[in-house]
Amino acid sequence: MRIPRVYPILDTAALDRCGISLEVAAGAFIEGGAGILQIRHKAHWSRAVYVQARVVARMCREAGVELIVNDRADFAMLFEAGLHVGQDDLAPRYARALLGGAATIGYSSHNAAQLTAAGGEPVDYVALGPMFATGSKENPDPVVGVEELRSVRGLIEKPLVAIGGITLANAREVWAAGADSVAVIGGMIPEAPAALGLRRRMEEWQALQALTNL
Repeated sequence: MRIPRVYPILDTAALDRCGISLEVAAGAFIEGGAGILQIRHKAHWSRAVYVQARVVARMCREAGVELIVNDRADFAMLFEAGLHVGQDDLAPRYARALLGGAATIGYSSHNAAQLTAAGGEPVDYVALGPMFATGSKENPDPVVGVEELRSVRGLIEKPLVAIGGITLANAREVWAAGADSVAVIGGMIPEAPAALGLRRRMEEWQALQALTNL
């Protein structure tokens, strides 16, 4: 799998605090050039959330953008999307059995032992983090750090996605340490969030990764 260098995560809690809907954020990021999006909803999946997510799934299909659903294999199946699971979620082998061989499945890791074990799982990419302190989790795992990323990168051949506290200011060092992609939540939301601002932030990320690839 060749994963896009920038992996925006549509975290519903973060978007709700800004008064931005899933559809607006997804549309803005797609217009800004996103190649992959993840829906991350940790609360109850109400009917309203489901309807919004279904719209986002359609938008992604029409734009040729990969959609990943965090945690929930049932909704990933309904939306014909990929799935991202954590250490305490549905085991990757069961997720693969449910979604089939064509679906993209990602798996979280937080240290060298978990990263090594993930290499043997039927997943397409592995996430490692948090790279830096992050406010997106109530009980975050210990910070991994860029130097640890650099030292453990050789433990796995699968694409590696770094996550946790990554911003426009520190993404370059994360890529330089060996990450194939950076998953971003708060760093995707500008100070004055609106559709135009979100699109421009995505364009800033695209410009940064293009410079880094030179």
